[in-house]
Formats: sequence, C-alpha cells, structure tokens
Amino acid sequence: MRRVGALALIVGATSVISALLVERLAAQNNSAPVAQPATIVVYYPLEGSVFPPEIIAPTFLWRDAAKDAAVWRIDVIFGGRTPRVQARTAGERMRIGEIDPRCATETNQPILTPQQMETHTWTPDTGMWETIKKNSVKRPAIVAITGFRDESLKEAVSHGQVTIQTSKDPVGAPIFYRDVPLMPSEGEKGVIKPLPQSAIGLIKWRLRNIGEPQSRTVMENLPTCANCHSFSLDGKTLGLDVDGPQNDKGLYALISVMKEASIRNQDVIKWSSFRGKLGGKLRAAFSSQVSPDGRYVVTTIDDPEAQTRQRGRELVDKYYVANFKDYRFLQVFFPTRGILAWYSRETGHLQPLPGADDPRYVQTDGVWSPDGKYVVFARAEAKDPFPSGGKLAEFANDPDETQIQYDLYRVPFNGGKGGRPEPIKGASQNGMSNNFPKVSPDGRWIVFVQCRNGQLMRPDSQLHIVPFQGGEAWRMACNTSLMNSWHSFSPNGRWMVFSSKSRSPFTQMYLTHLDENGRDTPPILIDNATAANRAVNIPEFVNIPQDGLQRIDAPATEFFRVFDAAVDLARKNQVDAALVEWKKAVDLNPEEAKAHFNLALALDRKGQVDEAIVEYGKTIETDAENASAYTNLAVDLARTGKVDEAVDWLTKCLSFNPENAQAQSNLSTLLVQKGQFDRAIDHGQKAVDIEPDYADAHNSLGTALAMADRLDEAIPHLERAVAIAPDSFEYQFNLGRFLTAKGKFADAIAYFERAVQLSGGREPLSLDMLAAMYFETERYAEAVQAANRALDLAVKLNNQDLITALRARLAIYEAKASPQK
Repeated sequence: MRRVGALALIVGATSVISALLVERLAAQNNSAPVAQPATIVVYYPLEGSVFPPEIIAPTFLWRDAAKDAAVWRIDVIFGGRTPRVQARTAGERMRIGEIDPRCATETNQPILTPQQMETHTWTPDTGMWETIKKNSVKRPAIVAITGFRDESLKEAVSHGQVTIQTSKDPVGAPIFYRDVPLMPSEGEKGVIKPLPQSAIGLIKWRLRNIGEPQSRTVMENLPTCANCHSFSLDGKTLGLDVDGPQNDKGLYALISVMKEASIRNQDVIKWSSFRGKLGGKLRAAFSSQVSPDGRYVVTTIDDPEAQTRQRGRELVDKYYVANFKDYRFLQVFFPTRGILAWYSRETGHLQPLPGADDPRYVQTDGVWSPDGKYVVFARAEAKDPFPSGGKLAEFANDPDETQIQYDLYRVPFNGGKGGRPEPIKGASQNGMSNNFPKVSPDGRWIVFVQCRNGQLMRPDSQLHIVPFQGGEAWRMACNTSLMNSWHSFSPNGRWMVFSSKSRSPFTQMYLTHLDENGRDTPPILIDNATAANRAVNIPEFVNIPQDGLQRIDAPATEFFRVFDAAVDLARKNQVDAALVEWKKAVDLNPEEAKAHFNLALALDRKGQVDEAIVEYGKTIETDAENASAYTNLAVDLARTGKVDEAVDWLTKCLSFNPENAQAQSNLSTLLVQKGQFDRAIDHGQKAVDIEPDYADAHNSLGTALAMADRLDEAIPHLERAVAIAPDSFEYQFNLGRFLTAKGKFADAIAYFERAVQLSGGREPLSLDMLAAMYFETERYAEAVQAANRALDLAVKLNNQDLITALRARLAIYEAKASPQK
C-alpha cells in the first residue's frame, strides 16, 4: 500500500508542476498563455519510466485534446542548474510500420485502433537522447509537450508532460528471442501446431543489443520448428526444443554457445530413447530448463504410472491444446499430466525428480535457483485434458477450456535425489493459476505469471513477484493491459524482459527495472524487434558479450527436411523418388533408426527384399526395441525361405514387448508353416486377446486352428477377419478354402468370387478354387470359364506345375459341361 501511495503523491505533484510549467514555458518563448489549455495525454513512455543507460531513443506517443494543434514543442527540463533542451515536431501520426509480405494473409492484417490513429509521435535524435539520458540519472527529467496552432509558436493550445529517468544500471547483455509469423490454420485436436507447415521456414531466432537500432538474425530457414529454449546462467550452454520429422516433439538439442555455434546430430537428445517405470517409451518432454552450470536439464515428461491404455496401444494425452483461427491468440496450450525429470549430460541418463514425480499431480514449468540447489515448479491436480463429452474451446479463456489452476512449489535438487515439495506462500492457493516461475540471479525473488486458468500466454496473464522463501506477493508495475509473460532476468538481476500484446496483437517485448527491494518500473518497449506483422516470443537474456553469438547453424535439421520430403513422396506413391530421399536421409544420419526403417519399407515396395532385410537389421541395431522392424524383418526372412530365422526375430521382439499383437500374430503364421500348430494357436490366441479387433490376429488364429483340424473353432475367427477387413484378398481366400475343407462348397463361392475381384482377376489360385467350387455345385459352364482364365494366367506366369494341373481339371469340367451344350 505504501508503494501505491507514494506513486500517487508523485503523480499529484507533477500535475501541479504542469500548470506552472505552461506559464513558464510560454513566458520563456514569448507566447501567450492559455487560461485553460487542452490536455495532452502522454501514452508512452509512462509516468515514472526508467530507461537503461545504453538503450536507443524511444518514440514518444501522445494524444492531444486540442483539435487545432498543428505543431508541438518538446521541452526537457532537468533538475539543478542543467539547461533544458528543446525540439520542435510536426507530431507525425502513428503508423503500422514495416510489413513482411511473406507472413501476410487475409486474416492477420495489422491495423491501428481508433485511439492509435489519433496518436502523435516524436523520436529524439541521437544527440538529444544522449543528453537526456546523461542528465536524468541522478534525478528525473520532465519531458513537457506543448501544442501550438502554427509554426510561430505564439499561441499554446495544449500541454502535457511525463517524468522519466535513466538508471545507472546497464542491461549488460543481449536478448535472444524467437521471431514468428502469426498465421492461423486449421488445427487438429491435441496436436501442438499453431503454424501451417508452409510457414515453419519463416521463423527466425534473433539476438538484440538494446543499444543498437535493429536485431541480428542468428538462425533461420529451418525446415522444422524449434521453440522453447533456455541458457545456462553462465551463458555457455543453450538448450532448445527441436521438432523432428512429422511433428515429432521428442527431440532436444544441447549445444555450446560460441560466436559460430552449431546443432549437429550428436547434439540432439531423443527423449523417446528413455523409458518410464512401466517400460513405455516417452513421447516428448516439455518446458525444459538448463541448470545454471549447464550440467543438467529439468523437464516435464509423461507420467510413468499412467503412460498407456488398452494394453499399451493408446498413449495417454497430457496436454490441453486448442488451435484457433484468430491470429490475436492462436492457441491454448497447457499440460494436465506429467512429472519432472532431470537429465545428466555427463551420464546421459534421464530420471524422475523425487518430490516432483507424484502421478496424482501435473508438475511442470520447472526452473532452477541460481545456485542449482532448488527447482521451483508449478503443480496442479492431474486430470484428463479432454474429458468425455467436453466441448473444445473456440477462443482463449473460453469457459469450455479444461479448467486447471497451478500452484508454485519448491523442491531441493539434492544431486537428483530430490526431497519434500513445499508450496510457495503468496504463489499458491490464492484462487488463481500461478505458473511459469523465474528466479532472480541473486536468488531473492520469484517472478511468475498469474491468470485465471491454464498458463503463460493468456489474455489475462499478469506478472507477480514474491520472495523466494514465500511471503507477500504483489502485482508488478510493468504489467500492461493484455498478456504479460515469457519473462527473463538480466544477468545482473536489475532488468527483466517480457512479452506483451498490449500495443499490438503481434507480441512485442518490453523491459522493466527492478531495485534491491523487488520494486519495478513501468514497461519500456524494445523498438524495431521485428516487422509489424510478426511476433516476438520467448525473449531471454544471455550472459555473453554483445557479439558473443553471431550465428547458429543447424545441419541436424537437414535430415528432418529430407525425411519429411521422403514421407511426402511416399504418400503420393512416388516410390522411386521416395527411395532416393530415404537413402539421403540414411547418409545424413546413419544413427537414426526411423530412416533405416523407412528405407527398408521402400525397398520392400520395390521388391528388393534382400536389401530391405539389411535395412531392417540396421534399424534394430540403432533401436533395439523397434517392434515393427522385428516383425517386418521376420516377414521378409520368411519370404526368402528363412523361416527359422524369422521365428527367432519374432521371439526376441516378444521378449521385450509381449503385448505386441502384430508380432504374436506373425509368429503364429510362421509356426503354422513349421507345422507347430499348438504353439501357433497359443500365439494367435494371445494376439486376439491383446487386440480383439485386429483382423490379422483372427486370420492367423483361424488358420492355425484349421490346420490343427479344429475347423468348427477356426471358421468364426476367419469370418471375423473378413468382417473387419472385407477388402483383404488373403482373408477372403483363407475363409473360402477352409469352408471348402469343411465341405461347404456353396458358401465358399462368395469368398472366392470376392478374392478374384480383389485381385483384379490376375491371381490364378483364386480362379482355380472358384472353378472347383462351381464344379462341386454343378455350375459346370462357369467352372470351365473360371478354369480357362486361371490357365491363361498360369501360362503367362510360366508356372508349369499349375498349367499341368489346370489342364487336367479343365478336361473334367469340360466333359461335365458338354452335355449341357
């Protein structure tokens, strides 16, 4: 309360000064004072703003109630005997600014509000601004703006003023941030993808020295999205979430910061290579933060106690995600499940952090204290992100959003052993959602986001500050009217950068100064950070010299580009072109299992089975638990007559993943070939139990039962396979042949007819069986016709054994058919 009162007193005093100042300035310039001058309201900078000593000149913004004001005089008055400085301006109207045409669409055109269209502007020249900064360090300066009717400056019609000051504390470090387009696109429920794929390459990563007029691009034109990042406190390490091929959220890069940095294959961590307590692979990590010394990373991972449903086939969602077509707020995104885990760069291990790994809660937004002894995080009761029957939100803060409110907690790191979590008083149990904490470099303060629901990028996000040990929290003076988040402390702890949408839907970044008591100042805009139709997010101070990072190359992402190109070609059925790209992908990253696996699939489609076998083997070498590689390898080995080897590979697959229905089904099929019908039935039954609606499992089990002379048990499973997948030639043919074995010739005809249709009439065995069924049901003419079609195909295939058999059967059919002529 004392702080607010003091501010009111200052404002009141300056308003008294304002009236006196008009008369004094008018007298000094021989202009006639106005009894009641119209009001000029200065909108930027705000009263009491404090500027860094190295910042470039700001653009002053004001609105003038005097409609006849045509020119304005700027007087800057300093304390003591320092002479005032003066400037004259035409008060140019506020403008939109530079537009990036690549990011422009019909739905995201920036426009000025009616108030902004009435706003006048003035930017001090370099010399004047340096004078203002130099003389406003020890005491504030008054910037007085007086409006006149004409260039003679004889008749003042309006007046306003603002008090500003320059801090003795430099910012002292550049700001790293992401520069993104806001281009609405159709989103998919639960998929984190606010931009269309075509816009990903437009994202830039920039570094800003506030003493320079423009930012410097350090990374751009990536074929994939790289987003949340963090630097170690010493500025030597950068951690960066990197989306892999096909929107894979499971990759993370850790690199050394230097003038010419690089993201290489060996710098990329695959969270999917780690397993939870139940053995399921992790899909992704979220909100990762590098430790102060760069040795560790704390991150949010899947809840290991509830990773899978339905016997391991459906992964549990842990994020609430809703994408919108309104570019002002494109997305709602927050986790509703997950635990904190820590990764050691030295050991390469990822493991849960005790005290922040309770599956009853979602634990997220973990950050380190500057000494590395504690992790501060947000916690809430875990819940399903998309409750059954719930409606997906249509806009940010829609009441239909899944409701969740986080509290801030602190837990000791204790060398990874963790400890008891403690709620932070003032940032918990206050009826609001407390999230996204950041700890000041001196360890005394936590600045966090408070909003009604969810976290971070909300319309009502407000920055609050609380002592590290907990206590009274208060709303910071730097808050703007709309969305305040993505904050970061300068290395010296005296400045904080954050993002806001108060001046434009295209997010901009601001600075505020903090003193030793945690008191902060009104927001200072960092001008010209990007184009007017692009947004700035995730700004972070980096503890390096201003020229300490010139460029980040990302050769690892070239693999992602080639991979996605190959996927696209494969989807278009351009097999040859896809095969070329898969070979490139393997050359770029020979340790990537997915590349070898997809190359093997392409080789299979080309009929190059021996080469495919080699690639499946390499897949398993780099990903020893890739179940699909085992099953496909087994299939190809069986094709080449290596049934025993195929059985061995499937047995290995089931040793680490016994719930794999495909492996169980394929093993059943191979055991039938080996004549081991009892074992085949056992594995076929397991496949059906694991996945009751898996057609291949029913087909395998039905075949095994039939071969064991248990036809009555076999037929229902074969019928079930056909019902699930009626367009399968194999299932139709198998049901037909086992109905034949049971003597149900008339019933078998429909399935053989369907098999012939599905093969396009280009498969001789189905025609041969159909001819036999026609013969058995005394449809002799149709038997002759079908047998002739089968014989023609056998001749084309040069299958001598089949030709001989068909000619013999055809003679019998023709003999029976001839009396009907």
